Amino acid sequence: MAKQLLLEYLPFIIRPELIRESTSRNGGRLIVSGKLQSANTKNQNGRIYPRPILEREIERYMDNEIAQKRALGELDHPESSVVNLRNVSHNILECKWEGDDLVGTVEILGTPSGNILKELFKAGITLGISSRGLGSVKELHEGDDDDGSVEVQPDFELITFDFVSNPSTHGAFLAPVDKKHFGENIIKEGIEHRINEYAKAEGLVRDIICELSGVCCI
Repeated sequence: MAKQLLLEYLPFIIRPELIRESTSRNGGRLIVSGKLQSANTKNQNGRIYPRPILEREIERYMDNEIAQKRALGELDHPESSVVNLRNVSHNILECKWEGDDLVGTVEILGTPSGNILKELFKAGITLGISSRGLGSVKELHEGDDDDGSVEVQPDFELITFDFVSNPSTHGAFLAPVDKKHFGENIIKEGIEHRINEYAKAEGLVRDIICELSGVCCI
């Protein structure tokens, strides 16, 4: 089976007041912590990641990218398996398992994309943490109860975790370190709410880019 780019989305919310607490406790650095991925659970894309496959990839990721301080991620998913340094917004500091949930600690960097991300957090915008990897999937057939689920296969390769504006998987919420508030202010359901959130985010991004670069976007 041919490999494809596999993107998974996990919604999270960071309360603006916790951002101030995190930066004051960490010498001005914004560090957030929360759920990054889940094993053995069907996500809203219909994919199931077996625990042994995720464990293997996370162990490799920790031994290489995280240990070498190059576990970089981007603001929004590119349609690529390569991390674009010009769009890097954060660095994964550590990962660990809590049951079948993978939780991690993430530092928001002072890059242009990182600054945009920080300002979106301050504005209370709902974003998402999203894994990016390469791999193939296999359909799971369970007779009349088949629900269209697919299982990620052993050729899966984890690339990184990105921040995105389109959360679509069962919820993980990142919170500034020292004040972990998981599951608060869960994203509301409904197309109208999501459209309003994305429109608000788009307008804020334009304003932030204008302020940071001195070039206003229309």
